Amino acid sequence: MTAVTNPPVERPVPPATDPAFKPADLGRRFGALVIDWVLCLLVSNFFADPVRDGWAPVLVLILVYGFFLGLFAQTPGMYLTRIRCLSWSDGGRIGVPRALLRGVLLALVVPALIMDQHRRGLHDRATNAAMTPA
Repeated sequence: MTAVTNPPVERPVPPATDPAFKPADLGRRFGALVIDWVLCLLVSNFFADPVRDGWAPVLVLILVYGFFLGLFAQTPGMYLTRIRCLSWSDGGRIGVPRALLRGVLLALVVPALIMDQHRRGLHDRATNAAMTPA
């Protein structure tokens, strides 16, 4: 009788230790943010006037980031632009708490404008995250 063995499961290489790490380009990142923002404007129309109540789409954006990044590593905009947000140190999902924090920091805008050599903004570094092509 021969034993059946399953092939080894490939684990993602953490971006922090991958010498060939290539970050997502800025055009795709900006495109994903625009798509997500439009979706947040549409959703916030159900419970507030986004023009009068500027907090509504921002709140929806933070919640979208928390849910989608935390559980799926991609928001709808990231899915359409074929990028994802992974943990810098282990290459997995960042989880809901870190995704919510990343959404709050992104809503402040300033952290996203200051990037390092790996195109990680302050919001990415604060949450130990990296944007990669999907």
